[in-house]
Amino acid sequence: MAHSAASGQPPAFIEVGKDSAARRIAVRARSGGAPGLIWLGGFNSDMQGIKALALDAWAAGQGRACVRFDYSGHGESGGAFVEGTIGRWLEESVAVFEQFCAGPQIVVGSSMGGWMALLLAREMMRRRGAHATLAGLVLVAPAPDFTEVLMWQRFSAEIRQEIETKGVWLQPSQYGEPYPITRALIAEGRNHLLLGSAIEVGCPIRILQGAQDPDVPWRHAFALADRLPVDDVVLTVIQDGDHRLSRPQDIARMIAAVAEIG
Repeated sequence: MAHSAASGQPPAFIEVGKDSAARRIAVRARSGGAPGLIWLGGFNSDMQGIKALALDAWAAGQGRACVRFDYSGHGESGGAFVEGTIGRWLEESVAVFEQFCAGPQIVVGSSMGGWMALLLAREMMRRRGAHATLAGLVLVAPAPDFTEVLMWQRFSAEIRQEIETKGVWLQPSQYGEPYPITRALIAEGRNHLLLGSAIEVGCPIRILQGAQDPDVPWRHAFALADRLPVDDVVLTVIQDGDHRLSRPQDIARMIAAVAEIG
């Protein structure tokens, strides 16, 4: 399915899920050459962010295919953020990948999108014969297992009790409105934990991590790298980098990592 879209044009929409769980997912897909690119955004971010737009602009200049989309409850997609879970957002990622991508793809995932990229890669390895394949992963401040390791395990007893009893806790955010952290997000996230064993993805991986990241500590990136196959994994620590890694020099590193893979 080939689409040509600039960021100013309205997105295409697909339905993911069935019956009462169906969500309307917004997708912007630029047709072009291979390897194509697919962007997986972070928790509570959308496809109009600085890194996503920079990747799309680079793809346009290179004549490369590029797909961006919003998870349910994010950006232009339907559904409520408070109903989101890792499994639900993974289902949407797989659906977009299968419907809008063809041939070799480089998956670029930011923060939660890094976890999604690893889960997507594992899922696509199981689906031999798919018309879209993985050429590589570029992970920016990746946050695999964040619901457990970076949230639940760090929460105070009071916060845990509020989540257990009320079903939701509003986490203050330096990026704007508080984030609702639900019992379902935490519990369902445990079905998708990766850091407890080796992670097989079957393609080259580039990781960019800021040493000054307050949300995903640099040690988390090292823990991830330790679980990846030893061949063709490069972890770059940006000493003065924050979590967003959206400065011009950070964008340049992300693009260079994509170009290095193919």
